[in-house]
Amino acid sequence: MITEVHENAITDYLVARELSLDILVEIRDHMISQISDMQFNENISFEEAFSKVKKSWNGEFEMVHYPLFYPAKIPLIARRIIHEKYKGLFKKSLLVGALAFAVNLLLIFISGNQKQYDLFFHLLNGSFVVAAILIWILNYKIWKYIKADFKYKGKSLYTMYQQNLGLMVVCASSMTQVAIRHGHYAYQFFREQNYNDVPGVLMTLMIPFVLQVALLFALFNFIEHKKNLLKMQEFLKAS
Repeated sequence: MITEVHENAITDYLVARELSLDILVEIRDHMISQISDMQFNENISFEEAFSKVKKSWNGEFEMVHYPLFYPAKIPLIARRIIHEKYKGLFKKSLLVGALAFAVNLLLIFISGNQKQYDLFFHLLNGSFVVAAILIWILNYKIWKYIKADFKYKGKSLYTMYQQNLGLMVVCASSMTQVAIRHGHYAYQFFREQNYNDVPGVLMTLMIPFVLQVALLFALFNFIEHKKNLLKMQEFLKAS
């Protein structure tokens, strides 16, 4: 039988493995189930079962690099989970970014003149900045848990998404710079058949697209961070 003391021992063990809490909670449930089954099937004590389970998980806690998102080493199992989650968020960001790219092209062709397209260009790109600001403001209650170095018991990040929330500020600032500019290169290329500055056209189309995808990825990170915080109220109250 797993008691509260036993659960705390498992939690402390996983905290020492430097897992973020959302991953920790998921792994802890698996460990508790394994230990319970082992105690029942082999008729052994918690300590013996826990020791065997730790050995079976040992390779999963090997510290590895994930330089694209984490400056320090993280456990192998965390990298696997994070990679899978981020891949899903990136696909979603890419899909919405592609939709915004198509809307941008459509706006070029429905605009009556250069000035009108410039207005549409400002509004389209500015909407991403406004969305980021609104999401940030409306979630003021979790600002405390947004800092990249804010940790549970000084050891574990609260969620796997926490490390990259600063990306939202960087991307929103960059998108603001795009939104105050204009898209005359693209308009002249498609509507006035001016092919003198192809690099300018590519920059006008691709820079907003890349920044939109990056900002969307950051926003989806923020939303997932909030969801996971809500799932871990017991830890938040204890911290």
